[in-house]
Amino acid sequence: MTPTQKANLHRLLKPRHVAAIGGRDIEVVANECKRRGFSGDFWPVNPKRDQIGGHKCYASVEDLPEAPDAVFLAIPKEPAIDCLTRLNQMGAGGVICYTAGFGEMGEDGAKDEARLIEATGDMALIGPNCYGMINYVDDVALWPFAHGGSCPGYGAAIITQSGMLSSDLTMSQRSVPFAYMISAGNQATLRLEDFVDFLVDLPEVKVIALHIEGLKDVPAFERAALKALERSVPIIALKTGTSEIGSALTISHTGSLSGSDDLYNALFDRLGVIRVYNPSQLLETVKFIAVAGLPKGVRVGGFTCSGGGATMLADYAEKVGLQFTEPSQKVKTDLPALLPLTATLSNPLDYTTPIWGFPEKTLPVFTSFLSDSYDATVIVQDYPAPGLDEGKIYYSNDAGSFVEAAKTHNTPAAVCSTIPENLDQETRDYLISNGVAPMQGIDECLQAIASAAWYQNRRNELLAEPLTNLLVQPKHSNHLIDEYQGKALLKDAGISVPSSLLVDGEAAPAAAESLGFPVVIKMVHASLAHKSDVGALALNLKSTKEVEEAVASISASVKKLQPKAANDLFLVEAMVAKPVAELLASVRQDPEFGWALTLASGGILTELLNDAVTLLLPATESDFERAISKLKISKLLNGYRGQAKADVRALLSTIVKLQTLALSQEKALQEIEINPLFILEEGCYAVDALVQIQD
Repeated sequence: MTPTQKANLHRLLKPRHVAAIGGRDIEVVANECKRRGFSGDFWPVNPKRDQIGGHKCYASVEDLPEAPDAVFLAIPKEPAIDCLTRLNQMGAGGVICYTAGFGEMGEDGAKDEARLIEATGDMALIGPNCYGMINYVDDVALWPFAHGGSCPGYGAAIITQSGMLSSDLTMSQRSVPFAYMISAGNQATLRLEDFVDFLVDLPEVKVIALHIEGLKDVPAFERAALKALERSVPIIALKTGTSEIGSALTISHTGSLSGSDDLYNALFDRLGVIRVYNPSQLLETVKFIAVAGLPKGVRVGGFTCSGGGATMLADYAEKVGLQFTEPSQKVKTDLPALLPLTATLSNPLDYTTPIWGFPEKTLPVFTSFLSDSYDATVIVQDYPAPGLDEGKIYYSNDAGSFVEAAKTHNTPAAVCSTIPENLDQETRDYLISNGVAPMQGIDECLQAIASAAWYQNRRNELLAEPLTNLLVQPKHSNHLIDEYQGKALLKDAGISVPSSLLVDGEAAPAAAESLGFPVVIKMVHASLAHKSDVGALALNLKSTKEVEEAVASISASVKKLQPKAANDLFLVEAMVAKPVAELLASVRQDPEFGWALTLASGGILTELLNDAVTLLLPATESDFERAISKLKISKLLNGYRGQAKADVRALLSTIVKLQTLALSQEKALQEIEINPLFILEEGCYAVDALVQIQD
């Protein structure tokens, strides 16, 4: 985004005047602007009408009183491109291009979209093929359908790649405070990352929510996300759609272990972006952060007026990593005198019905309980339905006591209904006005709190140890080198490999004897990626006779199953001692995300277990350590059931060296997969390796 585009985006999002070009669609835009309360000038452009929505029509854009700050464009494709050229020439600010039929239509549409981009120049363009933009703060609705949503003066900026989803979100009955809604469409000129970069500078934006189908410029998104991180504006992402890994490296195990969705997970984790998996969770997480703020940790104080509610809180909290910690000794001493005899002092606290609805009794209980300085607090309340709400005053009284106690201790707070719809509009509005999040659904509430706490912790980590930017390069064709060459690269990089000799078949027995038994024999050829599949290796050979027999057997098997790879070149290796654990460690160059590291259970477990973690590079040793801890196999590394512990320091050192080798680019590497990587009680060895380099 150029400086001029950024200035024009400001004009588009906060316009003094709006031009709407089209027919029936702009009637709706006129009505939505009016309903939103837009106080600026509204100029319809239509040569066949006198007025639209009560506003005088202009025959052409050249007839407008001045260059408009914002334009809603809803005319056919060819006239739209021509109109953009004229708007650009007259100095318009920005355009919502509702017109479709561009890049989403394939090759011909892409050519038309290129013409549209050229016509746009430095104007700010949202779209094409989008719904538009709603500015809830300044009451502007450049939107072709009826919309909902409200704003208490601050809120979330939501950017979606689906127009219908953006419309659906505005209609939600969840009292999410909105600041901006942008339907990005094809993102011909301005993309998700451009909007993020702009919106994080606006003080009314407390959180940014994204619906992502795909990113066009991952490094640009990284820069925008890190800017948001610095400004403490959390980003929440709903990523939809999966696809094959961009680099399509099918000869290795890595492609099946880590596809594009895993790379997005790695990107989000790297940047402190909260990932959610459905629209309800998106809205509830947005709401908690925007209204209640960010908890400093995972310690939560909970209240219910039901034992069942307390159990549900405790059960789900355990799943998402929240802690309902035991009350302090002081609270245990002070609180019993304030509670009914039937109440059991615990966290979550069931304060029981005898004091329900009496502020003079509940306020001291809540205030005393929260004196333990929790990171967040939540009370479960399901309000009665309209017409059955004669007892609502008691719920409201307890909510008021809870709000006051949370304010006293400056604790991020939420009132949570067990059933999402059991929290009425009046109550939601009251809570938001007091800085307490009205959360709808126990699972959604606790997951939102856990996500907010994760973000705060991840932000602290990233600010303490700043990232080095991703290294993305154009896609190259590549080829596999043989195992001997690949291991030579690893050895030169300081990574331990088994002692070995490269010989012909006749010399193999003598080579084995010089290395010392037992040994491994492998036929060497660049196309032998998976040697066991074609019988190209033999393990644990303990004599020269066994080596002679293995050479003959391997030669016959490869000649039969993969004749083009058959040759008389063998790698004779010393057998490495039985490891504590085996890992797969892979680094590969992806054309969209740059270098990615995948760690997984190795050896035969690679095919049996779904146990892998991916992170993007460059990364730090602490990042690698955190990644290893996420693996199921990490239990073996730490000494499972009294077994020996693995040399984790040697493992970390190996991963760091692997990263250094990949990022050096001296060898034009595209992928290195070590499988298995043996981790012993002392030391770490690359037992087998696949290496691809650029053609």
